[in-house]
Amino acid sequence: MNDFNRKVEDASARVSHTINEAAERLEKEIPEFIKYLNDEVVPAVRTHSTRALRTASQKLAEFADYMEQHPTQPK
Repeated sequence: MNDFNRKVEDASARVSHTINEAAERLEKEIPEFIKYLNDEVVPAVRTHSTRALRTASQKLAEFADYMEQHPTQPK
């Protein structure tokens, strides 16, 4: 039974060590990830969103013109 407990403790220590290493690595990489989001992703999303809104606005204006030129007939 003593051997089993030692193996469990060793496995637990290895898992704990691996988790600690991963946590340290995440703590180092998170600021870089946030900088990437702020510097690259956010401006790209804003640019594409602006284009999409302008395109949608243009299409809605065209649709409004179409509706004015083709009134519905009362039934």
